[in-house]
Amino acid sequence: MAARPEGVPAEAPLSRYRVLGTRSLEEARDAVTRIYLDHDLTVPGNELDMTLNSTADRMFTVGYLSYQSCAKLVMPPTEDCYHVNLTIAGRTDADRTDGRRATTRARTSGVVLLPDQVNTVRWSPDAAQLILKIGRRTLETHLGEHLNRPVDEVLDFDFGIDFTTPAGSTLLSSVEFLARELERPGGLADMPIAREQLEAFVMTQLLHAGRHQYADDLAAPDDPVRQSRLGPVIEYMEAHADEPLTPQELAKVGCMSVRTLHATFQQVLGESPMNHLRRIRLDHVRAELLRSDPALTRVTDIALRWGFFHQSRFAQQYRERFGELPRETLRAVSA
Repeated sequence: MAARPEGVPAEAPLSRYRVLGTRSLEEARDAVTRIYLDHDLTVPGNELDMTLNSTADRMFTVGYLSYQSCAKLVMPPTEDCYHVNLTIAGRTDADRTDGRRATTRARTSGVVLLPDQVNTVRWSPDAAQLILKIGRRTLETHLGEHLNRPVDEVLDFDFGIDFTTPAGSTLLSSVEFLARELERPGGLADMPIAREQLEAFVMTQLLHAGRHQYADDLAAPDDPVRQSRLGPVIEYMEAHADEPLTPQELAKVGCMSVRTLHATFQQVLGESPMNHLRRIRLDHVRAELLRSDPALTRVTDIALRWGFFHQSRFAQQYRERFGELPRETLRAVSA
């Protein structure tokens, strides 16, 4: 077995979701075609040591790929998917049919493969990537929810993404965090609500990190709406606090864009909509603890019911809001 690419942990990311490890060119080509996209794969002397790990959920596929060879991939237009290559080791050189070229280097840059272009990517032997496969409809709808208008055209991303910018750095960090959490027992793999929220955040960061025809509109400050428009949103939060609410869903309730939702909450309440939702949920947790029998109740069960999955973080947030730990609230019932 060849050495792990420099900069990659001893156990490759997403090893829990092993798809294939092979020295066969045909097996490697077939696996990447099945998980990601059709392509032509060539390597010198047909010698490689390929690793592919991958998992998919409602929003996108995330995976890890390395060839440990000077691999060349030629990929025809997918028509229905974007592919985001985040290089975490080595380098790649890429070009596409519109003439644009990009070089990616470990933890400093990546590329976005568009659904309407032929893309060619050449890997260094030590290259390794985290790769996202995001459906056109998923990403374009997500952008439309932020802009509060339909988006039904290909997002013409510049080829390269710079991970040294604040937005690019957050994109890489959030994907790596997602990969680590999916590996962890009791992590995001067992928390569909939290996983969906993090995947939505990853897509938002991609839209902010990459340059495309909507980038200026997305970055422009949005005017907040009148305070009265928040009423239905807050009422909806109260009525559905035990459900997996997202900013996109709340924006629809208020008939506004996600950006307007955030701007209005900040202006009127001085906090983000999700912070406000967390305070509502904490209030519900406290109310439930105060009416529960300490001998029959676990704090963890109540916290999970109201969407708090990280118990240490939940306990800290609870104490910051109420001045005591949740277990102290529960014990007080029998005092």
